[in-house]
Amino acid sequence: MDPTTDNAGHTGDPGTARASLEALRAEIAKAVVGQDPAVTGLVVALLCRGHVLLEGVPGVAKTLLVRTLASALELDTKRVQFTPDLMPSDVTGSLVYDSRSAEFSFQPGPVFTNLLLADEINRTPPKTQSSLLEAMEERQVTVDGTPRPLPEPFLVAATQNPVEYEGTYPLPEAQLDRFLLKLTIPLPSRQDEIDVLTRHAEGFNPRDLHAAGVRPVAGPADLDAARAAVAKTTISPEITAYVVDICRATRESPSCTLGVSPRGATALLATARAWAWLTGRDYVTPDDVKALALPTLRHRVQLRPEAEMEGVTADSVINAILAHVPVPR
Repeated sequence: MDPTTDNAGHTGDPGTARASLEALRAEIAKAVVGQDPAVTGLVVALLCRGHVLLEGVPGVAKTLLVRTLASALELDTKRVQFTPDLMPSDVTGSLVYDSRSAEFSFQPGPVFTNLLLADEINRTPPKTQSSLLEAMEERQVTVDGTPRPLPEPFLVAATQNPVEYEGTYPLPEAQLDRFLLKLTIPLPSRQDEIDVLTRHAEGFNPRDLHAAGVRPVAGPADLDAARAAVAKTTISPEITAYVVDICRATRESPSCTLGVSPRGATALLATARAWAWLTGRDYVTPDDVKALALPTLRHRVQLRPEAEMEGVTADSVINAILAHVPVPR
């Protein structure tokens, strides 16, 4: 079968698809300084058809990162600012009465896009947060009993402020489990912050990515080819058992009241597989599993209050487990 070609001329050949996705880092770097791990995480999520939760204090370029990714992949993107008074229909869409035809017609909400930026998702109450659950899991929304499919590809990139901040609502466990990855966006290093200010002093406008030189370097055809290649990446029984042992260890940890579910184990296997393919291999190694363990699992464990008071974090629990679970040879 001949490789497909999308509107931008990107072919669906697996080799060129990997090269195009690798070029994303350089393209995004034209607008975002640093943040390579977050860029990689977003690409892994696209390959796995998963969703991403980005956590960081305000002003660390979470929104800019998602917008730049959409431009570099030539995907349609929409943004929703989550506020305490946001209603579910503001996200999914609603039926609107047309006086000319005397009928109700469906007005699609911003969720009908390729890359939905849910900005500050934890500033809205759980009822509105949960309006995304069906879209994230089933890739459709149901309004007035009628299911309406979402475009493909579809990814929710939700940003949240750390939960200690005033006016935030913790995400329900059921919704957290729907996110494939939780990526933490740290404050930049001193040199990166100098680079950011230098760009702004030279006229960089974060609202005009075209002027910053950001161009599409990959497209939907590349994603389709990459996903097909990832699905052929070999996973040995030993690697599968290793993933299961890591996830089961979280359930037995004395620091946790809730460990990683089988859905989380499936997610870790998928992200490790995508990472293996991105790094140029057609098989998964234990190092691939370790590389994706933190972003894939950190939001799927719930700590005991006394452990949190002692300074234990989800990351420290997972790192301790990775250090103790036997690694297959």
